[in-house]
Amino acid sequence: MLFDLTDLSLFRHVVEAGSITHGAERANLALAAASTRIRNMEKSLGAPLLLRNRQGVVPTPAGRTLLQHARTLLAQAERLREDLGSFTGGLAGQIRILSNTNALTEFLPEALSAFLAKHPQVSIDLEERLSDEIVGLVAEGVGDFGIVAGTVDTGRLETYPFRSDRFVLVVPNGHPLASRASISFAEVVDHDFVGLDRASALQRFLAGKAARIGKPIRLRVQLRSFDAVCRMVEAGVGLGIVPETTAQRAARTTAIGIVDLDDSWAARDLTLCIRSLKDLPPSARQLVEHLRERP
Repeated sequence: MLFDLTDLSLFRHVVEAGSITHGAERANLALAAASTRIRNMEKSLGAPLLLRNRQGVVPTPAGRTLLQHARTLLAQAERLREDLGSFTGGLAGQIRILSNTNALTEFLPEALSAFLAKHPQVSIDLEERLSDEIVGLVAEGVGDFGIVAGTVDTGRLETYPFRSDRFVLVVPNGHPLASRASISFAEVVDHDFVGLDRASALQRFLAGKAARIGKPIRLRVQLRSFDAVCRMVEAGVGLGIVPETTAQRAARTTAIGIVDLDDSWAARDLTLCIRSLKDLPPSARQLVEHLRERP
């Protein structure tokens, strides 16, 4: 039974993506090559590693065992690469971050840009997820660390404060709701909305909140950024829910009004969550320290 690091990395990506196709994309392999590698792994082992169905793939008991060891071996290989990288004049390695939408769009771009400029041999794999998903994935070792809403139960993970923000409602200037100082999500859920793609973490979160009220969100337009949401709101297409930092910035150049949301979930104290800071690879540990230091 001979599995190389490429096999192990591919298998991890396939399981985490729930699909050989998407796993191959993450591993930067052609689908045919990825499928061949998976079949050869199963042939070498003499047992199936994946159960295939119309929804994708899930690991068999043997696959779950392999996944556990693959994560350990890949982490050790990454640690070796970083330790040897110190002899070439600086940090090296890949850092895997899982982040909710708010942190990913509002706070991480500038912070990561500054860190990467200082460490050109480091690369970052950044994935957007829901906060409660992130906690479980970090605990499993899928990511080096995560950034989640402070209201989420992080269990035994180590946590550190990151940033504070809140979600607000944005409406066109002159809209009947523009005169309101605050409002609840339940009061506006019947309106047309402009939002991010339905697959985004925030949009799934809001859809869940609407489902608890017993109503769907009428999403008229799906966009790729909060700034684009604000411009579409200005045009009168619908209402939007965005971070307050975004809304305040957009209000300088667009004709929108900002209304506070009364809901407790609107407050977003963002938190870094890690299995163990001292056990992180050097580059990931330095990035966490960098993020904690920035105002």
